[in-house]
Amino acid sequence: PAVQLAMVTHKIEDTFATVFRQVSMNRFEHGMHTARRAEGELTSERLSDIWMESQRAMFSGSVSLTDNYAVWWSYIPHFLHVPGYVYAYAFGELLVLALFARYQQEGANFVPRYLDVLRAGGSNWPEKILAPMGVDLTDLDFWKEGLGEIEKLVTQAEELAAQVG
Repeated sequence: PAVQLAMVTHKIEDTFATVFRQVSMNRFEHGMHTARRAEGELTSERLSDIWMESQRAMFSGSVSLTDNYAVWWSYIPHFLHVPGYVYAYAFGELLVLALFARYQQEGANFVPRYLDVLRAGGSNWPEKILAPMGVDLTDLDFWKEGLGEIEKLVTQAEELAAQVG
């Protein structure tokens, strides 16, 4: 159980970084560019304020953020040099988790349609590629299926931790 717990918690940490952290970075990036358009040139202090706002929203009081953490935005150069793509990490992770949930429900019937999605690659927009699978990317319930898989991992980790002691 200890090894399995380590593996599950590692997956949870990776998923947190890929989904929740990237969404908070997207919110920071959006806030930064919105503020720049509205206010003009931004100081590092203003950027730090926007960063901390996005981080507080993500952590929601679960951890104490130090003053030193306010400058962590500065180690990520793509906010300025290549903006607008971090959403794709969260999109991809939640998409795969939701598709995994569908696979668990449908079993072998899921596989041929999933292989068609993989074969399609980047040949079309995601909503077009996924439509034959019955996936509607505007349906919140679909995304909740992905979040449900994260919840299952947390429950599994709690159960394993109780066994390990």
